[in-house]
Amino acid sequence: MDAKAAFERYEALRPRLPKARFPEQTQQIDSLLKIADQADVFVFDAYGVLNVGEGPIAGAAARISQLRDLGKQVFVLSNSASNTRSAIKKRSTRLGFSFKPKEIVSSRDTTLEHVAGYSQVQRWGVIAPAHHQPSDLPFDSLTLGDDVDEYRACDGFLFLGAAQWTIGRQNLLGQALNDRPRPVIVANPDLVAPRETGLSLDPGYYGHALADVTGHMPVFLGKPFAPVFERVETLLSPLPDKSRILMIGDTLHTDILGAAARGWRTALVTDHGLFRGLDVAPFIAASQIVPDWQLGSI
Repeated sequence: MDAKAAFERYEALRPRLPKARFPEQTQQIDSLLKIADQADVFVFDAYGVLNVGEGPIAGAAARISQLRDLGKQVFVLSNSASNTRSAIKKRSTRLGFSFKPKEIVSSRDTTLEHVAGYSQVQRWGVIAPAHHQPSDLPFDSLTLGDDVDEYRACDGFLFLGAAQWTIGRQNLLGQALNDRPRPVIVANPDLVAPRETGLSLDPGYYGHALADVTGHMPVFLGKPFAPVFERVETLLSPLPDKSRILMIGDTLHTDILGAAARGWRTALVTDHGLFRGLDVAPFIAASQIVPDWQLGSI
């Protein structure tokens, strides 16, 4: 899937996404330092803003240090649900960033809180990458593969990552839901993620495809949906006016839409993520998702 196809798919899904108000127009800036006086809290998406795949974006770590020196609070808010908090911290350190554990918020955190409310689910079928260990989760789970009996043995399904997912497994999941409806939770609502070689398909792509085919709507628990933004707010003491919280992301329909729906301000990064190499203006005009600011890199 390329950026244009991803954008069109996001637009087709707009009835399923939050509603928000936006400024009439976006302002072009060349650095977050230009607007440092307009926010107290800077919340960064990871992929496409701080890194592309396994490589850091040049200058990103230095910019975060400069914001800290100005007394700003900084956070990472990521839809990467397939990694534990400690794994995300180790990865960010390896990439040259110095985030404290409490400054890293992922949709995995919100998902584990949400899953605890499903007392009727005795065993979760988990869709996760190869490095996933069932012991990473605080409940009985089974990592799904190609055996149809695995799908029958589960009372609910949890989508953490899509790296090992296939169309065949997607079909097994759809058939299992048609045979016996059960809860489906998608911890990462992203359709795609920027990698070194292009865009990879993420759990949100498969979650929405599942809803289209089966009519069973999953619960989505990451950007642009409210719970992850609310989680960041609970970490702020005292909580500033929400217009003093700035979300910096590369995707209109997740980072910008979700933050605007919470009353946060927004900045769209265009050089490294979904829109790299493209003129973003037609996409903003078509979607009417208007960030407060736009910049190439942070």
